[in-house]
Amino acid sequence: MSVSLKSVVFATVLSATNFTVLAHVPYLNPASFEPVRGDWVSLDAAFADRFFLPEAVFDNSAFVVLTPSGQTQAPLSVHYATTRATAEHKVNADGTYRFSTGLRYGAVFHTYELNGERKNSRDPAFVLPAGAKSIAHFQAVTRAETYVSKGAPDHVAVQATGEALELEFLSHPNDLYTDSTMRARVLYNGKPLPHQNVNAYLVAKGANDEQATHQLTSDSAGVISFVPQQQGRYLLVSRYRTAAPNTAEVPTYSYTYSVVLEVTE
Repeated sequence: MSVSLKSVVFATVLSATNFTVLAHVPYLNPASFEPVRGDWVSLDAAFADRFFLPEAVFDNSAFVVLTPSGQTQAPLSVHYATTRATAEHKVNADGTYRFSTGLRYGAVFHTYELNGERKNSRDPAFVLPAGAKSIAHFQAVTRAETYVSKGAPDHVAVQATGEALELEFLSHPNDLYTDSTMRARVLYNGKPLPHQNVNAYLVAKGANDEQATHQLTSDSAGVISFVPQQQGRYLLVSRYRTAAPNTAEVPTYSYTYSVVLEVTE
């Protein structure tokens, strides 16, 4: 399964060799949206340009599980490889579980112009060269999520966390069907984000489409909605760049949030 995301505007990963900006996007992809034999859930977490073909491991964050009772747990195991992390967890109670990579504070990026040429750097010791003009200076903050339900879906784990960039689902993320409306509210630190872009990608077998299946913009209340016409897995991605807290070492944070969903007929 693959969908190219080269058209994504802001980068989350830079090439280690030439600092070329790559539009890698994080994802947390479950093997199944309901637990398999023995009530186990298995998920892959990675950065990728085509989905779901892992290219860089999602590391340096704390994976978490929000249970149907509202408790926060760590997955029973998380294994890190070169291109992906694999999390496994056993679910006991019926209901909906929210799986998250947690927030990952990544590389610090500098974009600058020198002698008419635009350049990029993520060198921790970077100093703006004499005569150069700073274009951007930010740190990437990423989070990927998904939902798994055992038995009938419920809503406790679907509630917003109130932290950073996220989607609060108004239609249940494990109860999505073709020709029905999927609705979610885009939030930043618990507050609605109006006029915020969200791209929805249908991850279809054999797909090689660089365009989003649905290019969405939140309304004045921060709400997005669309009607999926095809069954399958969808990846929703949103990016938001804003001033970092005063305690941060950079002036700007560039947030990326993604969630993997399944639409059935």
